[in-house]
Amino acid sequence: MKTKSVLRLSSVVRGAAFLLVSALGLQAAPLPGTTAVHTQPNDQAPTITVLAAGTEPTVAEDEAASTPDGWLAVELPGPFEVCVPNKDITKSLDVRPGAALHLAPKEDAAVISTAASDDSLEITGLHGKWTQLKLERKVTGFIRTGPAPEPAKPAASTAAATPAPRNDAAPLSPAPVAPTAYGSAGGRPASAINLAGTTAASLPRHFRGKFVSTRSPFKPRRPYDWALNDDAGKRYAYLDIKSLLLTEQIESYIGHTVVVFGAATPTPDGKDFVIQVESLQLQ
Repeated sequence: MKTKSVLRLSSVVRGAAFLLVSALGLQAAPLPGTTAVHTQPNDQAPTITVLAAGTEPTVAEDEAASTPDGWLAVELPGPFEVCVPNKDITKSLDVRPGAALHLAPKEDAAVISTAASDDSLEITGLHGKWTQLKLERKVTGFIRTGPAPEPAKPAASTAAATPAPRNDAAPLSPAPVAPTAYGSAGGRPASAINLAGTTAASLPRHFRGKFVSTRSPFKPRRPYDWALNDDAGKRYAYLDIKSLLLTEQIESYIGHTVVVFGAATPTPDGKDFVIQVESLQLQ
């Protein structure tokens, strides 16, 4: 009789403990070190973000049962910068439900989620055939909690490796030149952007400035409708946006600081510069 009472009491205690854990939610222990969060439970999967040591990640309970051993599914709070092809943007500038949300504007970029009909998505940039948006919701990522499997050792080879022939007379490759961003704090005026006659004249690069319209009802129309102003409020380059396919809401960028990517070339008269914009995004 006493044994049955003890068993019933033990069951009650276990049930109470389960309810307590469910009520409090699952909170993982603080991370012992800097930890990468992957899109999939795979060490080779792309990284969504990196969590600092001491962070207590929130467990994604919906994914816990299907997560393989050695991994933990965690919830990551938004916002996130995501990209979708322009074909997945409707005429009302909404994202088609079910569209893949990529981490970068390219087909092979990692996908962190798919668009839902109730998602809060705000357009923040244009990248040719892609649109950049801000996603305001949680997504699920995966962190490794167990030791990574040891890589398979290559089979021993009896043949000695043949060293590559040495050619001391081979010319050294020049060091890459870092791109220059004009229009930033302390930036140079348009007259100082001397790209003509240089080997980098046609190379695309990043430019920062305030996005402005050149149209005015009281002045002749400029060769381009859009331009970048420097921090002093002076135009330093026109913008040619014909490569941006989704331009219905381009006017929403007016007055905002943006970063554009493209090649800058002189105008035919040599008095100004024009940037062939490949991408544009809010800063």
